[in-house]
Amino acid sequence: MASKRQGAGGSVFLKEVVEKYLALALLLCALASMSNAQCFRKATKPVNNRCQDHVDKTWHDMGSSWRNSQCYDCTCDSCCTGYSTPQNFPDDCVSVLDLNACEYKVFKRDNPTVQCPIFSAVGK
Repeated sequence: MASKRQGAGGSVFLKEVVEKYLALALLLCALASMSNAQCFRKATKPVNNRCQDHVDKTWHDMGSSWRNSQCYDCTCDSCCTGYSTPQNFPDDCVSVLDLNACEYKVFKRDNPTVQCPIFSAVGK
């Protein structure tokens, strides 16, 4: 009878360990996807060892990197946003992307001269 209890206890322990590792794996997958959520691959055909920016239509050498007018940091293979996107800030505030500075400005809806705190952001 004691061996049955020990066997049942062992399977409960094993179930708890598996659940903890699954939860950790899901968390790590979520964090990895958030860190790359604002990148994408480009299907471009190089022409004479150069590629064309999808936004500005400018030409760049293979192996180079650049920032385009929409604040994307690009190579010939991929682009990522060159800024962080605010996700959590006070409800009475708005966020606006400043394309000159390549960053979001967060300020009061009724008074754009008053900046708001950003509690969390994704990207970059």
